[in-house]
Amino acid sequence: MNRKNFMMRLLTCIMLGLFMTVAIPNDCAARKKVVKEKFLYIPQDNRPIVAKQTVEVLEKAGIEVVMPPMEFLGNRDKLGDPDLLWDWLKKNAKKDITAAIISSDAMIYGSLVGSRKHEYSSDEILARVDLFAEFHKKHKKLPLYVFGSIMRTPRSGVASGYEEPDYYRYYGANIFRLTELMDKQETEGLTTREIKEFNFLQRLIPPKALEDWMGRREKNFAVNKKLIDYARENNFSYLLLGRDDNAPYSQTHNEGRKLLEYGQSLGINKYLTTAGIDEIGLVMLTRAANERSNTSPKVFVKYNWGRGADTIPAYSDETIGDSINSAIAATGATSVDNENAADFVMVVNTNPDGITFEADSSHNSDKTRTGTKYLVDIISDYVDEGRKVIVADVAFSNGSDNAFMEQMMRRGLLFKIKSYSGWNTPTNSSGFALSEGILTARMKENAVNELLLRRYLDDWAYQANVRNIVAAQLDWIDGDGRYELLDDKSDMVIDSCSEMLEIFAQNNLPNFTGNDNIRVLFPWNRMFEADIIVGRH
Repeated sequence: MNRKNFMMRLLTCIMLGLFMTVAIPNDCAARKKVVKEKFLYIPQDNRPIVAKQTVEVLEKAGIEVVMPPMEFLGNRDKLGDPDLLWDWLKKNAKKDITAAIISSDAMIYGSLVGSRKHEYSSDEILARVDLFAEFHKKHKKLPLYVFGSIMRTPRSGVASGYEEPDYYRYYGANIFRLTELMDKQETEGLTTREIKEFNFLQRLIPPKALEDWMGRREKNFAVNKKLIDYARENNFSYLLLGRDDNAPYSQTHNEGRKLLEYGQSLGINKYLTTAGIDEIGLVMLTRAANERSNTSPKVFVKYNWGRGADTIPAYSDETIGDSINSAIAATGATSVDNENAADFVMVVNTNPDGITFEADSSHNSDKTRTGTKYLVDIISDYVDEGRKVIVADVAFSNGSDNAFMEQMMRRGLLFKIKSYSGWNTPTNSSGFALSEGILTARMKENAVNELLLRRYLDDWAYQANVRNIVAAQLDWIDGDGRYELLDDKSDMVIDSCSEMLEIFAQNNLPNFTGNDNIRVLFPWNRMFEADIIVGRH
């Protein structure tokens, strides 16, 4: 464009600006470019909480998510196909993708369960780790967030949910105890009695079983070390390793502290290992969203009185305070000590005595316990002050605290907070509530309420109440099946749970209209987790 034409265009733009109220054309003034976020997400398997429900949170926050077809993802019985997922990733890493958030368990073993049962050689799985570096080399401008697991150490065969090799059903408790003693021996030593127990357990557990179990762990440990190496070489925007179900002394804790030390030089802005696993996909998606928008929300955490932050919850090897601080750092948020300086206030429902019960225990009634009214009073005050409140309900594992929720309902607080979670282990629930809460800053009120309703139906209605009632009735239902494998009983269990959930919702949830139809499905053929679908009659 010559100088004369340029001056004519400039004069035209000035005149339009003086006499017109419409938007200035692009060629007259620079306009702020709105980037539509589109994330590529590969979860560790196809469970609703890590797949469909996690994606739902992002989409309600206005972020488009591209995820492999559900049949590509591993499940309880099908361990998944890493080669198929790598092929899908390469085909879908297109120019419009603004971040990739990927499970290393899916890409290396096929799924989370696959990491516990696979028969791949060390060479095979380490070669798959190298594919991450190759992918980054071809897509250097694409932020890559990787999350994976440090293999769990279930306390028994029953606690494993039958997701470990078959021998764990018989020797799981002994294997757990052996590794508990091994870990303690390295950190503080064993008593004479514990040494005798240690030697006895080594003779009791079949050598082939222990060799198989430890051998697979050694492969996983080598994988995680290599992932840390690639993080050190800046192949990843972030690497988060979750310590799956474990305890203060366990093989998982043993490996976790060694991997933490191995990657210590990276700092928490590049790499972190924390207790938990099922929440970390959403944690990494939230970090990607924060980094893309160059934001770091400030979070103030308020615990129930008593042990509070020092509570070491079930299925964890660290205090809930440490877990939540790690989750805040991993999301890219900032922890603050002054509630007046916070964008969000996270309220954590712990038991004052620091004990974490199971949600199906007799302790979980709607009778107010010590600390219940105290904490709900705090939430009520925060809501009245107009603060954005996140609630992590971790007094019980695998379901809501009925007494706490009863008080929340009676005082009209259920739909005045921003997010809630109490669905699984305390670290799963707290990390999920935090991440969802942070993302509500991008949501409209109806979207926030829809997500709250989902959690109340799942965590409170189903996990803490309906599940236990129907599980107790399984023997009365015709056909072969049990809690862990529903099989012939599945249809009847679906009908019973669906009907009870509707009744529960009508009695307890003010946003439930009575015209909604609730259907409960069991994608893993067991009652432990459910896929709750809400529609219209």
